Amino acid sequence: MVRIDAAAYACRWQGVAPSAKGLFALAGIVAAWISRSPGVLALLALMSALATLAGARVPLRTYFAVALAPLGFLSLSCLTMVLTPATGGGWQWTPSLLPKVSVIALRSLAVMTAVLGLMLTTPMPDLLLLLRRLRAPELLLDMMALSYRMLFVLRQAWDEGSTAQAARLGHRGWRQSWRSMGLLAGQMAVQVWQRASALQAAADARAWQGSLRFLPASFPNARREVALALLAGAMLLALALGDWLWA
Repeated sequence: MVRIDAAAYACRWQGVAPSAKGLFALAGIVAAWISRSPGVLALLALMSALATLAGARVPLRTYFAVALAPLGFLSLSCLTMVLTPATGGGWQWTPSLLPKVSVIALRSLAVMTAVLGLMLTTPMPDLLLLLRRLRAPELLLDMMALSYRMLFVLRQAWDEGSTAQAARLGHRGWRQSWRSMGLLAGQMAVQVWQRASALQAAADARAWQGSLRFLPASFPNARREVALALLAGAMLLALALGDWLWA
């Protein structure tokens, strides 16, 4: 989460209106669902990835570090689809399923790259602003904001505890390191609970009315950026519709 947030604040599109980035990501997702051929799906995934890497200038190392977990899940899912139970027990390779599995994998990859583009270029406050304009439930937005805050609180408490343990030779050897990590994890649960209670007490003391409000960011070029996003999204949708009609 820290890596994603740092990339969103450091990228070239940090000041772009979140509505424009959301429209482009939505167009990429819809185009991926419409397309049928593996070539077009691979092209859609490549275009979304290039928009994030070359357009927003997200570092390649950061992009692959964030994409590693969903790519691993996707690879494992595809592997289980081409391996079927054998008659005498065990598993057998089913090459006849490869065309269908490849389409599923490429469609998932195209959707993933579109979502990653939105994640790695849009800070959380801008994303909350976009969801509020889309009339998302206030309870959901408040839970997202509090969870976002608690992640950084948890990271800070973990770093402080780990530094204190290292200063007392708590990480000397693998066995001692695992024991120290277990003790720290147990203490972390108590600390996070206490800090969450403190946040609730602070909100009650300020007459909290059930919704968290933030200073909205200004995007002076929002109309031009939305128009460009609509144009780019229309290109993706036209490519997908052409593939659907041709198929």
